[in-house]
Amino acid sequence: MLTSLPNLLTLSRIGLIPLMIALMYVDTPENRWMAWGIFTVACATDWLDGYLARNMNDVSSLGRFLDPIADKLLITSVIVMLTALGRISDLVVIPAIIILCRELLVSGLREYLAEINVEMPVSKLAKWKTVIQMIALGTLIVGDAGPSSWPVQTAGEWGMWIAGALTVITGYVYMASGLKHMLGSRPKT
Repeated sequence: MLTSLPNLLTLSRIGLIPLMIALMYVDTPENRWMAWGIFTVACATDWLDGYLARNMNDVSSLGRFLDPIADKLLITSVIVMLTALGRISDLVVIPAIIILCRELLVSGLREYLAEINVEMPVSKLAKWKTVIQMIALGTLIVGDAGPSSWPVQTAGEWGMWIAGALTVITGYVYMASGLKHMLGSRPKT
């Protein structure tokens, strides 16, 4: 149901994206911190909607459809905006591209496997990848508006490299698992 609390949280995550991007676009220290706050709330809804859906026994097809889309919209929009603003630049673009490519790969893989009635659950390592990725992106949203005594930008860049490495590992595991099903199944005629 569209109006269930978990689904409303997922939809709120999507709804927060334009406001966050607008704040990032008008680049001031205050707006960076407000964009970080919105991003943090959006990331929290990623955990909270799933937690509530499971504990309230309110898992729905709509929620299972919307949740990964909301996640990908959030992460993709932040990566693109940070790149446009120059806070993801030079070699740090490499893990950003890896993250974006993996998102597309896993989405396509999940869609294909759904056609042959195979579920692909999220691994614990993939959950850790997501957490590190969200922390890194949040740190990069703040960038040099953070405390001058802290290497905020550098910490965010290192976080992107760590998330990028975990992205390669989890992407490989998902693809290897998916290939077993792809090579063993016959196309529908």
